[in-house]
Order: sequence, then C-alpha cells, then structure tokens
Amino acid sequence: MTAPVVTASGATPACSVEYSVTSQWGSGFQGSVKVTNNMAAVSSWSLTFDFAGGQKLTQGWNAKWSQSGTTVTAANESYNGSLGSGASVSAGFIASSSGSNAVPASFKLNGTACNTDAEPSPTPDPPDPEDTAPPVLRVSGNKLVDAGGATRRLLGVNRSGGEFMCVQGRGVFDGPVDDASVKAIADWKANTVRIPLNEECWLGLSNINPAYAGANYINAVKDLVAKVKAHGMTPVVELHWTYGQYTGNSAGCSDVHASCQKPMPDMRYTPSFWASVANTFKNDRTVVFDLFNEPYPDRATSTTTQAWQCWRDGGTCPGIGYEVAGMQDLVDSVRGTGATNLILAGGIAYSNDLSQWLTYKPTDPAGNFAAAWHVYNFNTCSNESCWNSTLAPVAAQVPLVAGEIGENTCAHGFIDQVMKWFDDRGLSYLGWTWNTWDCSSGPSLISSYDGTPTAFGTGLRDHLRALNG
Repeated sequence: MTAPVVTASGATPACSVEYSVTSQWGSGFQGSVKVTNNMAAVSSWSLTFDFAGGQKLTQGWNAKWSQSGTTVTAANESYNGSLGSGASVSAGFIASSSGSNAVPASFKLNGTACNTDAEPSPTPDPPDPEDTAPPVLRVSGNKLVDAGGATRRLLGVNRSGGEFMCVQGRGVFDGPVDDASVKAIADWKANTVRIPLNEECWLGLSNINPAYAGANYINAVKDLVAKVKAHGMTPVVELHWTYGQYTGNSAGCSDVHASCQKPMPDMRYTPSFWASVANTFKNDRTVVFDLFNEPYPDRATSTTTQAWQCWRDGGTCPGIGYEVAGMQDLVDSVRGTGATNLILAGGIAYSNDLSQWLTYKPTDPAGNFAAAWHVYNFNTCSNESCWNSTLAPVAAQVPLVAGEIGENTCAHGFIDQVMKWFDDRGLSYLGWTWNTWDCSSGPSLISSYDGTPTAFGTGLRDHLRALNG
C-alpha cells in the first residue's frame, strides 16, 4: 500500500507549518516539516507540536530534534537559525508509529501558534497513474521486448540512497521518495528507475538499526517500487553493498559489514538476499533484478581468467578473504523461487569490462538474462574504439543495459557520446544519479527533488525528452 502524503497547512500573521508524511512502512514513517515565519525576523527558532497517535521520534535532520512525552521539539541548527520575515526552513525526521499515524493538530513557532486558520486535512489523492503501466520485459534474441513482442529500451535514472542510509543509521532513502519526487523523474520522460539496495538492511541483520531493517526496509522499498510503477516506469532493484571483509587492492573499507562496495557478493548472505527479493517480487514481472552493482575481482587477483572464473563460479577466489557467491549462484537463487523476472549482470572492472562476459555467461533456465555495463569518463573503456571492440559483440547476442552512465565534469559532453552510441544501436542506459549532491564531487543529475537539473543533468533530461516526447 502506498502511504499517502498527509499535509496540515494554514496561515496566520504569525507563522505557517506544512507537515508531510513522505514515506511510510509497517511500523514507522519518514516525515518533514516546512516552517514559514510571517513575523519579524528571528535569529533562532524552535518548533513544537504533539504527536497524537503514540508516535515516537527516532532521529531527525536539519534541526535538533527531541521528544518529551507526546511533545516534539525541532530547534534550529547553528547554520539555519536566522529566519527572516516570510522566510521558510525545512527539516525531516524518522519516527515509529502504530495505528492511524494521526497528523499533529497544532504547531507553535517560538511559542506562537501557527496554522490557526485551518484544520489539518489530507491532501488530495495522488494523481491517477500514467495511462501506460510498465511492461513485463523478456529477452528475445538481443532485444528486450514486451508481452506484445515490441522492442523496449530502459532509459532513465538511478535513485541512490537505499544502499547507504540504513547501514549508516540515517534512514532508508536519501531525500524524499514521495509521489511528487517520483513524478519529477517521470516528467523527464524517464521510463526506468534503478534502486540500489543493501543486503544487511533487507535481511534485518543485528548490526542495522531495526527502524531501517528487515520488514521496515523491505516495505519502504516495496513502497518506492509501487510509486515508480504508478508513473509508468520500470523499477530495477539492484544489490549495491554487501557483507564480507576485503582489505586488498581498491578496498572501499575494512569493515566486514555492508558499509561499502565489495569486490564480489558473499556466499553467506547474498543468495539469501536474492531468494528473498525474488520471492517478494516474483508475482510482479515488471520488476527487473540487477544482481550486483560493480564486481571487481580483477583488482584482487593477478589474472583475468581467475577474475572471470570468480565472477561466474564464486567459491574461494584469489585475494578475497570470504567465500564468494558467483553470478551463477545468484541466478540459481532467483530462479529457485520460481521467479522469471528479467535479470541483469554487470561484468568485471566495476562493470566496465564485458570482454569475456559471453564466454562466462551464467546459465539461466528461464532464458531471461541480459548484460549490464557501467561507464564514466574516467573508466578504462570510455571511448568508441573500446565500445566497438568489446561492447558491440555482446550487444549483438544479448540485450545490453548501461546501468550507470556519468561524468565528473559537471557537464554532459561525455554522456552525450555514450547516449549517441547506444541510441544508434537501440540499447538502454540510466544516468547516475537522481540525488542532490554537489556534482563536483561526483555525477549528480539534480539540484532539487522537484527535478531541477544540474548542468550535467540537463544533458540527460533534454535527451530523454527529445526521445520520448
């Protein structure tokens, strides 16, 4: 069930507060408040309200949050204390809930009542879903086709957050995942959203805050998948961060837990993760499964052959200290549930090397298996010569999806080249990433979750709109 966005709104000469439930799962929810000061300017502020349904605050951001009894207080941080006349500030929080999750009835800013001219009321229901539901995709030769046999391409974005927020104890997603923020993706004329996940959070392991683990995490993911589908887009669920201690070449962290990118999935938890994900979505074949974000066993071993063998077969891999789950193990885990959903698998070298993908392609009894590839301007295979020699042979035999494309230049000259090469061959690609990060520290498509693009994102947005009208 999709959690509705609930808003209390109103205005007086003093102040107004908008209260929203931006995401909701079994025993918890993510909320936000937007406070507008209509009084004289203040150098500090404190918002108070009472939870009316037994909700318990667990954490918050952009304010100093606390709760005493039913009363919740959000006080300014050092960086956002100044609030001029007519100015607004927003802050968010996570809380547990049971029952109706009632909206607070009143709010006070620095002791002055807000919203006294309006009663809290639900917003209208979200707009009707798009006319076209996402297709059930299957492999036909080297194309992806729908139930009617028409060729389809996956063209869209990544929505990062589900891989790192939970393991860092900060929530489930990075930024809002309400209907408006998902609609903003659809407004770019994207037809696909890739959703990175964390296996420890999905499985509810003991090192993860229970508020963001197990059923709470799964329900939040299911809720986002439903919103993506409601706007006619294909959801791709992808395993990004996994268990297993790796301290070798190019290690992202020394932690055994799923707090960074590891060179390969682990046999201890990853097959269980994919069996659970497949059981969750096997009755919804519009959901695509991307087995593992960016394998790099080649950084741990001295030979390419050993790297590809590790990629497919797993087991004891040179240079990797934990038992590895290979791509064949993961395909078997998915298919063992009866799920026939489309599966994607990236190659080695952070999914940038597909040179022996066809040689080591796992066996899929459902015959619904495609190649994934990632490319950034700083990768080894980042020019047309490499694409012609290593990608074209793969794309001639199986569908090819560029699960991540991007550049660290805050521009779009490089992805323009990638998109043209893929367009000319009828292939699929997804931009990294639909998050409001500073593009100078990595590829970020947007500066606001309303879909305002960065200079980099403008290239993808305008291209998708030109393709899809």
